[in-house]
Amino acid sequence: MQQKPTWNLMNLLCRSHPWHGVEIGENAPQEIHCYIEIVPTDTVKFELEKQTGLLKADRPQKYSNHCPTLYGLIPQTHAGKRVGAHCSAKSNRPGIVGDDDPLDICILTEKPILRGDILVTAKPIGGMRAIDGNEADDKIIAVMSGDLVYESIQDISDCPQNLIDRLMHYFMTYKESPDELNDPKVRRMEIDAVYGREEAHEIIRLAEQDYDEKYPGLRDLLSVTFSES
Repeated sequence: MQQKPTWNLMNLLCRSHPWHGVEIGENAPQEIHCYIEIVPTDTVKFELEKQTGLLKADRPQKYSNHCPTLYGLIPQTHAGKRVGAHCSAKSNRPGIVGDDDPLDICILTEKPILRGDILVTAKPIGGMRAIDGNEADDKIIAVMSGDLVYESIQDISDCPQNLIDRLMHYFMTYKESPDELNDPKVRRMEIDAVYGREEAHEIIRLAEQDYDEKYPGLRDLLSVTFSES
């Protein structure tokens, strides 16, 4: 009897959508797949176009700030009501909602990676509780799996403080022009707290639940479509 093929025609003809078609990983949240949108050398802010799954040039970086790490999103996550409620409770600020996007992630690695639109595997070590207006905009921080320099870091408390400071400065200022820095009317990104690995894992789990609520059954459907013949 002829052996059943292990490949799927859809896998050969269609590229997986980076947000929906890439599984978060069977060992999540300890180790996760990540889609990279921006690398430290980029002078343009690239962003996943959610409808098409293509990486688009969102806007040129107007000022001198460059993201100091790889930056992207965690597939099959969504910052919805659970992520918003968690941020609201932790920051003691009522009315915080999720930003309706996949979870953002910053990934530490010693290796120079010169382009985005790639997948990497990483291990979350913590995160920053970022708040944009009334929206939770958490930035999960992770180390690339197998990285010779950073993989020994198990928790953000083991990370050099100057690197965390650089990340905080980038996210608090990258949208603002010099004349806006002291303008109280300008909506600013705030960093309410920096948290460790356990809370990062909790937020990823909440974002998976928010994803499953927003897209009921989609994760299981795509798992069958892209894994079975």
